[in-house]
Amino acid sequence: TLMMIDSLDMKSSDVKKIVAKCKKSKHKRIVITHGTDTMTNTAEAIAKEKLDKTIILTGALIPYEFGSSSDGFFNLGCALSFVQTFEKGVYITMHGKYFNWNEVKKNKKKGVFEKK
Repeated sequence: TLMMIDSLDMKSSDVKKIVAKCKKSKHKRIVITHGTDTMTNTAEAIAKEKLDKTIILTGALIPYEFGSSSDGFFNLGCALSFVQTFEKGVYITMHGKYFNWNEVKKNKKKGVFEKK
């Protein structure tokens, strides 16, 4: 675990730590669990590095505290599956769907991630 903070409390130094960890990792396939409010910002920062890796960010729109109705485990399962088969790049996956990092936005009103 690199950090456990609310994504709304993330600072640029936190994003830099995530990017640095991705760069240093010997692994070519990486899954990052991340708060949904700033997930696209972190994905953009990672993508700018043009790493030779497949990196997928995922999270939960329904927090774990809500028990079995949380979508976090499903999203993590999708991310673990997708990361094994996707081409190199940075992606976001939520609710069984995946998006290129620069083609997705969070729709807070609907409570979903959707194509821009």
